[in-house]
Amino acid sequence: METKRFIVLVAAFSILALPVFAPAAEKGADMDMGEKIFSGKVGPWTAEARLIDMKAQMEKSGMSAGTSAKFAGKRHLMLFVTDPATGKSAAGVAGKVVVTGPDKASSSMVTLIVMGEHIGADVNMPTPGKYTFKAEIESGAKKGSATFSYTLK
Repeated sequence: METKRFIVLVAAFSILALPVFAPAAEKGADMDMGEKIFSGKVGPWTAEARLIDMKAQMEKSGMSAGTSAKFAGKRHLMLFVTDPATGKSAAGVAGKVVVTGPDKASSSMVTLIVMGEHIGADVNMPTPGKYTFKAEIESGAKKGSATFSYTLK
């Protein structure tokens, strides 16, 4: 049982590490980098948000259907925050995102954690419909926010 748990954890962390090794794609959906759901300003920074379907990523990596099924409804939200003057990743950024589901009555807040070139967190999106993301980013005395949405089919 411990071996299975270890394999699942290694696979999950491997998915989260993918963005560290691959540059952000400019257009469309790239399976390894997820689907672009936002591009624009967040305070003094330029940002791009992407979502990875963790179940689909697990299936693509060859995990069994049973293991992949454990990730149903889970997405990994990645926020690439860059300094518009240099085009490089902004240093020392942290943040949180409030995710509001299609029923508008339920919402959850997740803390964005530094993961290589992006800050990110896993989010639960169990039902189809429109999800709204309100991101609050800060670094030192600088702050910014952005609201964007995504429709899960």
